[in-house]
Amino acid sequence: MKKLLIVLSLIALMAGCSNIQSKEEKKEKTSEPASKVQEQQVVKDDETKQEAETVVTEVTKIEPLYEINQKNWSVVPIGDADAHIVLLTVDDAPDKHALEMAHTLSGLGVKAIFFVNGHFLDTEEEANVLKEIHNLGFPIGNHTYSHRNLKDLNEEEQIQEIISVNDRVEEIIGERPKFFRAPFGVNTDVSRKVVADEKMILMNWTYGYDWEKDYQSKEALADIMVNTPFLKNGANLLMHDRAWTNEALADIVKGIQAKGFEMVDPNLIRTIE
Repeated sequence: MKKLLIVLSLIALMAGCSNIQSKEEKKEKTSEPASKVQEQQVVKDDETKQEAETVVTEVTKIEPLYEINQKNWSVVPIGDADAHIVLLTVDDAPDKHALEMAHTLSGLGVKAIFFVNGHFLDTEEEANVLKEIHNLGFPIGNHTYSHRNLKDLNEEEQIQEIISVNDRVEEIIGERPKFFRAPFGVNTDVSRKVVADEKMILMNWTYGYDWEKDYQSKEALADIMVNTPFLKNGANLLMHDRAWTNEALADIVKGIQAKGFEMVDPNLIRTIE
């Protein structure tokens, strides 16, 4: 009888150990999938984030609708984009009037390219003016550092005239210019190579008048800019940071719009990636 009790006690003890072991195994099996689920969730969250970032990138990317005709400097539509447009550009910025001109254009809901000279960007105050123009949504172009005729400079001087402006503009607004216009519209083999290496679009103009003595008043300039026979589809209008141009700017825009033309957003012009 005593032996029977001992045997029964051993059986009970072994059963208890077996239950404890079974519970521990069950616990391990249960906790392992939970850990894997967390890892899978983290991976899933990362994938979702990456997909979201991709969607944002795709949404903000702007497909070009226009390009610059390198033969006559007009703006031509890509595909079936509206051809009844003109491009506004302002050279020699930001001297004394560029910021006010930018605010005038912004108030009218139109855009322009502001081509800058590096010697107008030497001080912190001038840099802040450029930053404000850019923050208003206006693309910044390169018009060389000192506005000297490039054909009168040696190769090293030409390179410095162009690259120094790109470096300074990038320092101020965080991006390099995508458009280049040579002073007096004079390019050289050197400038063309530098522009290509810097992935800028070479640009001149189709018409402009504000440097001519006969058109250095608000009324005369507004009249010729609107009523010139050169106002055609894709016209590339050249203006400058000048007092009379600043005064005539609103009338020029409204007059051209009254003739049925739209001011093209330069951000829709094809550039080099």
